[in-house]
Parts: sequence; C-alpha cells; structure tokens
Amino acid sequence: MWMATRGKTRARLLETAADLLHRQGYASTGLNQVLDEASAPRGSLYFHFPGGKEELMAEALRGASAGLTELLERTLASAPSAEVALFLIVEYFRGQLEQSKFAKGCPVATVALEQAAVSDPIHAACSRAYTQWEALIAGRLVRDGWARTRADEVAGFILSSIEGALILCRAHRSTAPLLRVGGELRRLLTRKDAA
Repeated sequence: MWMATRGKTRARLLETAADLLHRQGYASTGLNQVLDEASAPRGSLYFHFPGGKEELMAEALRGASAGLTELLERTLASAPSAEVALFLIVEYFRGQLEQSKFAKGCPVATVALEQAAVSDPIHAACSRAYTQWEALIAGRLVRDGWARTRADEVAGFILSSIEGALILCRAHRSTAPLLRVGGELRRLLTRKDAA
C-alpha cells in the first residue's frame, strides 16, 4: 500500500508540473504551486526528485512531449495522406488553444524559449521532442512518395511553421496564425513538383 501511494504521489507531481509548464512555463511555475495543486506532502518533492525543480520539470516535460509524440504518431500513421494528417494536427492545436483560452499551445515551446539555452536537462528534453516530431513528419512524407532529403527539409519547415504559429496564436489570442500556416502548408504538400 505504501509503495502504491508513493507511486501515485510521484505521478501526481509529474502530471501537475507538466500541466503548469504547458500553461505558464518554467519561470512562473513554483515548487509550492506544484505541491499545492498536486495535493502532495512537502517532503515528497525532494524524495522523488532529489535534483529539485530542474529534475522534476525535465521529467514532466519528457512526459508531456511523449503524449504529443503518441498523438502525432497515431495521426500521421492513420490519416490517408500527410495533407489530411496536417489538417487533423492543426485542428487539434486549434481546439486546445480555444479550450484553454490560449493558455496551452505546444507543451515544449514555452519551456524551450525560457530554459533550453541554460539548462542541460531541459535542453535535452526539448531537443529530443522536436527531433522525434520532425522525424515522424518526415517519415510520413516519405511514405507519401517524397524523396528522403526533401522530406527531411520539408518536415523541419512544417514543424517550425506550426511551432511559430502556436506562439503567435498565444500572443494574439487568436487561432488565425495557425489556420493561415495550416493553409499554406497544405498548399505546399499538394504541389505537384514538391516531391
């Protein structure tokens, strides 16, 4: 029983930290807030995460990015084309932005902007997430007949465009930047000479 409770506390800390990172970033997320919102005992944080805030946040970020990786993987694998998959991904983010009143865009972007240059564990978590996402997109493009080199280039462009659009959406409190980017990317994917 004690071990099960201990595991649940750790899971609550990670889930709460991931949600707070997604909504408000690294700098605005305090350990006391994480403990309070997770309803976790004060001593549990350093018991589970002896490296403190940086360790907790890096692991929470890895968990949050893994969730999005799974969503992207499923969407890219099941959609009939990269174009349809892209539409579904844009719609997912549009819904998330609107439901959260623009508090949630990408679970990695805010933290990457704040901490990736100064924290090795955060840098590693952000870099791994973006590398995985780009590879998933490139893989789908190859499946649709794109040459590998071109697919890699376009996948980087697609990811950068969506990430940038999500930041603009939050800044403007509008999904218009994401919808514009989605439209332009769909046109890119349907061009006959693109592959």
